[in-house]
Amino acid sequence: MNAIRTRANLDEAELAANVLARMATDLSMIMDREFVVEDARVERWTQRPVGGAQVHISFKLGIEVGGRSRQGCLLVPLPDAVTLAAFLMMLPDGEVAQERHRTELDGPFKEALLEVGKFLAGACASVLRQALPLESTTRSDGCQGVRANVRPALSYSEGDELLVVRARARVHDFEPCELVLTLPTLADVALAEVLSG
Repeated sequence: MNAIRTRANLDEAELAANVLARMATDLSMIMDREFVVEDARVERWTQRPVGGAQVHISFKLGIEVGGRSRQGCLLVPLPDAVTLAAFLMMLPDGEVAQERHRTELDGPFKEALLEVGKFLAGACASVLRQALPLESTTRSDGCQGVRANVRPALSYSEGDELLVVRARARVHDFEPCELVLTLPTLADVALAEVLSG
């Protein structure tokens, strides 16, 4: 009975959209700049999604639920990832606008991107802890550049179901972009743990 209730009460689409919304809210507060996410569309996929026809930064998320560890990631177009890092570095708006044209990332920007990844993992952890019936943790597993139209590297078994959230986003007053959040399916993990307990 407990397992059936757990699965019925866990709306994975809502949960995944809430994770992305919390990420934007937390980063907005940290950067002191608006980070708006809207039009989130959640689907189940059986392969890792590509970000599109430009370079992206993949912020990897190590998600552990009930002792089972899997990975997800947030794909952010390179100019927008650079923008998040630059605002985290407290650069002025005019300088951030120039830095958005970067194609190479040096030490300070790499460090700032790693910090962004930690904040994203913290936001994910907050939402999952409140929503899941089992103990869960989320950590940043670093970040990496992903070429145009290439799937991000994840610890993932091809064919396993994933939750994929595509959303329109805008950082500060820059042009909108598309974010792609990929999470492991969570209801099945929770159900398996409750049934085995």
